[in-house]
Amino acid sequence: MFGEGDLDVVVVNGFISHVEMTWEHEPAARLLEGLGSFARVMVFDRRGSGLSDPVAEAPTLEERMDDVRAVMDAAGSERAALVGISEGVPMSILFAATYPDRVQALVCIGGMARSTATDDYPWATPVDALLESGVELVAPYWGQGAMVEVVAPSQADDPATRAFFARMERATTSPGMLASMVQMFLDIDVRDVVPSVHVPALVIHRRHDRLVNVRNGRWLAEHLPDARLVELEGDDHSVLYEDPDLALGEIQEFLTGARSAPEPERILATVLFTDIVDSTRTAASLGDQRWRDVLERHQLVVRDALGQFHGREVKSTGDGFLATFDGPARAIRCARAILDSSEPLGVRVRAGLHTGECEVMGDDIGGIAVHISARVSAHAGPGEVLVSRTVKDLVAGSGIEFTDRGEHELKGVPDTWQLLAVVE
Repeated sequence: MFGEGDLDVVVVNGFISHVEMTWEHEPAARLLEGLGSFARVMVFDRRGSGLSDPVAEAPTLEERMDDVRAVMDAAGSERAALVGISEGVPMSILFAATYPDRVQALVCIGGMARSTATDDYPWATPVDALLESGVELVAPYWGQGAMVEVVAPSQADDPATRAFFARMERATTSPGMLASMVQMFLDIDVRDVVPSVHVPALVIHRRHDRLVNVRNGRWLAEHLPDARLVELEGDDHSVLYEDPDLALGEIQEFLTGARSAPEPERILATVLFTDIVDSTRTAASLGDQRWRDVLERHQLVVRDALGQFHGREVKSTGDGFLATFDGPARAIRCARAILDSSEPLGVRVRAGLHTGECEVMGDDIGGIAVHISARVSAHAGPGEVLVSRTVKDLVAGSGIEFTDRGEHELKGVPDTWQLLAVVE
């Protein structure tokens, strides 16, 4: 339980859930922190998975409702909004209908009323297809992160996210309990209960959800007595990626009546820009294949240096890099190492650095400090590391020496700026 506010929220997760590990993954932690910014949030792992004690069989919907009431009672919560996620939605619907005095509102994210297809519910996955995919695609790869390919295909090529999914799968449940939960899932059908939910409901579903067809969400919105449907763009089943702030904003506005503009996260960092001088002319002289080989080796050189000096790569433009450091001296030494290692490849690189406050925008950064660093880099010559006076002042006593390059106007930046070159 965490967060503050007069509103209580209970998060009911789907199959993959391990509360403690959730905080290790920045997108998941950000969603929970966002909920906690306007509500008191209760999150727990279902019986037999995650941090909960092992059980012999997968819990029934009735047992899971008992667990929600037990968690609310332990937290002193008389009434809460339920946020059901994926397979947690049917139980949340049943709870809202059974205990209306304890439910303030219902949020259904990527959910369904029935798990498998029938003649009057044809858009769900056929039971045979579910069983076949479980045998061929899930069970053999459980614990390797393969679920990311259907839960969050936008992140399937990201090694860090795949590794997180692998750890989460292993920590959530054993293959045996997973099989038991899947078998229980095949029997879920709460369609007859849906009209008995008399609390406001918000249904959130991605239009091209690869795991749960969006028509499941549309059906819920049509049959819940007081529901609003929000269809998000994208292929992910999860709302942790593909503009997660949009989903969080919809939830906050639904539960509180207003959405707050997120306070931008700002950090102090030394920003490094590098690029290959005369890259177009060099590419023309080398030819496409040799130029690609040089670029690949150059990128390896840069990333090795960033690793050695604890820099964070923000983005690569092919022949240039944007990176940040928590210390200006390390940033200078990294820039020098990049330039020195690039010359044997037959390319000349220049670098510019400035230290200032940056706005964190997901994996990207912005703000005036980034613009200044880019402009400083543009003034650097081949093989030169150029820094602003701010950087020079912050590395006093480091033994790094500089040569004054005079006062310069930086395009789009007010005032004139003293620039200095790092002595090799």
